[in-house]
Amino acid sequence: MHTNPKLRSKSTSLPPLIAVAMFAILTITVQASAQKFIVYEAPGAGTGAGQGTIGFAPGAPGTIIGYYFDADSVSHGMLWHGEDNFTTFEAPGAGNSANQGTFIWGGNIEGTTTGSYIDPDGAYHGFMRDSNGKITTFDAPGAGTGANQGTFSANISAVGTITGWYVDAENVMHGFLRDRDGKTTSFDAPGAGTSAGQGTQETYYGSINLAGAITGNYIDASNVYHIFVRNPDGKFFTIDAPGAGTGANQGTFTEMINAVGAVLGYSVDTNNLSHGFLWTPDGKFTWINGPGAGTGVGQGTQPSYITPWWEIGGPYFDSNNVAHGFLGSLDGRFTKITAPGAGTGPGQGTYVDAIDQAGQAVGGYIDANKVWHSFLWTPW
Repeated sequence: MHTNPKLRSKSTSLPPLIAVAMFAILTITVQASAQKFIVYEAPGAGTGAGQGTIGFAPGAPGTIIGYYFDADSVSHGMLWHGEDNFTTFEAPGAGNSANQGTFIWGGNIEGTTTGSYIDPDGAYHGFMRDSNGKITTFDAPGAGTGANQGTFSANISAVGTITGWYVDAENVMHGFLRDRDGKTTSFDAPGAGTSAGQGTQETYYGSINLAGAITGNYIDASNVYHIFVRNPDGKFFTIDAPGAGTGANQGTFTEMINAVGAVLGYSVDTNNLSHGFLWTPDGKFTWINGPGAGTGVGQGTQPSYITPWWEIGGPYFDSNNVAHGFLGSLDGRFTKITAPGAGTGPGQGTYVDAIDQAGQAVGGYIDANKVWHSFLWTPW
């Protein structure tokens, strides 16, 4: 996902890439005169640069999960239930200095959420909050205790399985899986590097599907990104998009895996341009390029979410490096989403992060003062 301004995604069992569908699915622009934005601000959200409200993804029906930064740039967990109805909280042990606090990154339909908190020493710890408000904190075995080390709890499945990664004392990343009884299994994707800043890292919301398959990235010894999928039986395979760059910080990046094992992501090519794609288990790539996406460094399309009915959402970045939200479908429909009040400078604009159970876009915008605001967009 794309709205975390403070953190901001090879196996022998690799399936054959039997076909590459080299076409853009998003080609027909839909007029959006009926669009409706509901903008919401968490109580206590700051109004300075880098502060504000970040609605991250749908949780239980009618609820958006996320966090907000207050006037001191401390983060607090947030659940928005519509209108002016908010639940806010802090995980026990969370620090209260700038860039510390509580972050919600995942949730399920039962209303359980998960995320991480940053303690006063700058270390990360995982937590789970149930629908009754009970918070359980945890640390993955082997997690480091220094600044920017620790446990990153990224997502929780419908059956209560938590996925994420941890950074060890040598600053190497490792994936983990924590079942609802608290048993934790760590893993490393084949091919993952073993130096600082390398290793195995999962995506945020959307990293595990109903079958228990997990997607993430591994960073190899050359600092190139590759997608991994870990099947429920523990076997891995790798996805590398055609045309992906092979330089440091280039490669193939994942965003989400759906119920049938399709992976949504994007590649960064040798010119550092992003190209969105949907990979399906038969090995096909369908390219997702938003009309209006720029072709320069740091520009292009980065889809972030796919629904069970195959609707895709995310942002693209234009030639001025401004973000624009979109919703698209496999039949070629494309709707551009630009929030009123969104800034028009580089790094500003509109971000679509997810799509809720009713087909509404969950996202946020950065205004001209670099403040975050959250919205729920409806197409009717």
